[in-house]
Amino acid sequence: MPTPHHGQPRYRFIADELRERIESGVIPPGTLLPAESVLTAEFRAARGTVRKAIAALREEGLAVTEHGRGTYAKAHTYNHADQPERRQQKILADTHLAALFEVEVGTALVERVTVIRRGEQVEKVIRTYWPGPTDL
Repeated sequence: MPTPHHGQPRYRFIADELRERIESGVIPPGTLLPAESVLTAEFRAARGTVRKAIAALREEGLAVTEHGRGTYAKAHTYNHADQPERRQQKILADTHLAALFEVEVGTALVERVTVIRRGEQVEKVIRTYWPGPTDL
């Protein structure tokens, strides 16, 4: 089921969708992720694109691959204080984002910022953008 990803790299869209499934429990921890062939058909994407999406999940600690066995969903082992911080807001596209999304400067976009910490250290900041409602 392809969904417009509006300038976002295709692998990132696939990783976001799989992350949502893992975090929501649709793919529980310890469960095999669908095979690459299943994901390539579902997302109508090249095998390399699917592999890159799975690599992104491994990097985030949401998946682990065992050679010859497959890739499994992995539960985050956050302490309560290490929970990702998420915020979502409406922004207006600047020249860079407008060019990426092929929209006019000033077009409404949704920005989600996820901050992942380990203890007091910020490990990564993930910014995701997509065209969205103007009533956020």
